[in-house]
Amino acid sequence: MCLAIPGRLVEAADLGDLTATGWVDFGGVRKQVSLAFVPEALLGDFVLVHAGVAIAVLDAAAAERLLADLDAAGEIA
Repeated sequence: MCLAIPGRLVEAADLGDLTATGWVDFGGVRKQVSLAFVPEALLGDFVLVHAGVAIAVLDAAAAERLLADLDAAGEIA
């Protein structure tokens, strides 16, 4: 199954640009992702990431609910 996982945007370059990339923190693990589809993303925002691409910006409450659901389903450790 393919999942999109929420993480917090902690570092970014060229925000709002098609070549924008950033570092997203997933519970202590940081990964570099494309931000091309979320030009509205700001540092500190939660973004939903699938296959190395941020596909949506989430509010903190939605991100926490999704993380809790994934944890309950055993999809994250």
